[in-house]
Amino acid sequence: MGIRLPSSLLPTVKQILKMQLGFVKKQSDVVPRGHVAVYVGDTQRRRFVVPVSYLNHPSFQQLLNRVEEEFGYHHPHGGLTILCQEGTFIDLTSRLQHS
Repeated sequence: MGIRLPSSLLPTVKQILKMQLGFVKKQSDVVPRGHVAVYVGDTQRRRFVVPVSYLNHPSFQQLLNRVEEEFGYHHPHGGLTILCQEGTFIDLTSRLQHS
């Protein structure tokens, strides 16, 4: 099963995945195979682990594109950082989980 991402996101996603693999320090930092760590929040960031398949979903890509346009891509946590309200992210991922 392949996942197609917009070509503009490929270098960024690859860099983030490499960083995640290199900075695993404790068991709670481990990201299961087929998943990616995502840090969500405006001021305080909460870590979520979501299936990689979400990255290919149009709704998730729309969120990523909006975040890139507004904030660019700067990932100080070593994972994908999405600057949006936590409730918005939870709503989106729960809809993706049930689709």
